[in-house]
Amino acid sequence: MPELPEVETVRRMIAGVVVGARVASARAIRRAYVIGSATPRALLADGVIESVRRHGKQLAIVADDGRSLGVHLGMTGGLRVLAPGEPTPGHTHVEWDVETDSGHRRVVMADARRFGGVWTFASFEELRRRRWATLGPDALSIPDDEFADRLGRTRRAVKAALLDQRLLAGVGNIYADESLHAAGVHPGHPSARLSRARARRLGRAIRWTLDRAIAAGGSTVRDYRDPTGVEGAFAAAHAVYGRAGAPCLRCGRRLRSGVISGRTTVWCGSCQRGPDSRRA
Repeated sequence: MPELPEVETVRRMIAGVVVGARVASARAIRRAYVIGSATPRALLADGVIESVRRHGKQLAIVADDGRSLGVHLGMTGGLRVLAPGEPTPGHTHVEWDVETDSGHRRVVMADARRFGGVWTFASFEELRRRRWATLGPDALSIPDDEFADRLGRTRRAVKAALLDQRLLAGVGNIYADESLHAAGVHPGHPSARLSRARARRLGRAIRWTLDRAIAAGGSTVRDYRDPTGVEGAFAAAHAVYGRAGAPCLRCGRRLRSGVISGRTTVWCGSCQRGPDSRRA
């Protein structure tokens, strides 16, 4: 499932095309994919796009009159900007025609497995109240002290805590594993038993990892493509995710794997200190 770096890559590229553009037309090809009204107006027809925003793994497309769309990519969903004459991709569920300074462009939402969706709202405040209110702070902007406070209030394994979007929005399986390795924290370590210094270090490692992944356009492990159809390049830089049994890039020891919070987890038993370490 796309995580914060992939969704932020989509946000930046879509914003570069549609912000300031008028939506000439909009239509729901598959009505069930749209939650709420699916009329052209609800899908922003005749509006001018004021901004494309993100919180965690979720997007919001906001028109100048306040009408807003919530967009969740799910597992296989993606917003695509089609080149002139490019055919509509398979599994396209929503389509917009936008008038930009360089001419008309088509933007589509395609999703093979249909785990994503488009939500329509009369205002951005309504979207934020109904879609984002249950999410924790965004992983790119949470202050170190607030992050440490939140971890200190749960006894769950730190990997499980990072996957909880109510605690921290945007981190999923890939970047939890990568950030924990970067910070030298064992994924099974009880969150509340991390020292404050190590919790703050983990917060910095999360931002560092996410920033690097955004710079590379995200990670394509399976289905993810950016809005022009290009794969993300950060998978080539994964230190642990998907590398169980391979040597650790830092110390050379074989990487271990297990299941935490229902997700396959990979770590280095040497570089990532566990809950019994006196330095934890």
